Amino acid sequence: MGVVEFGEFKGNKMIVLKRNAEDKFPFQFGLSKAALILDHIEDIRKFVEENKKA
Repeated sequence: MGVVEFGEFKGNKMIVLKRNAEDKFPFQFGLSKAALILDHIEDIRKFVEENKKA
């Protein structure tokens, strides 16, 4: 299971998603990108389902 952390960058709140505690390249984003992701979550799900390897 992944790791979720919260941080800050230049005074803005960030969410940091890691594959594991040692992940050297986490996925991090702020509030506006989080809202954009939520607005398109079904498109993202469809993309993953259509492109994941069996």
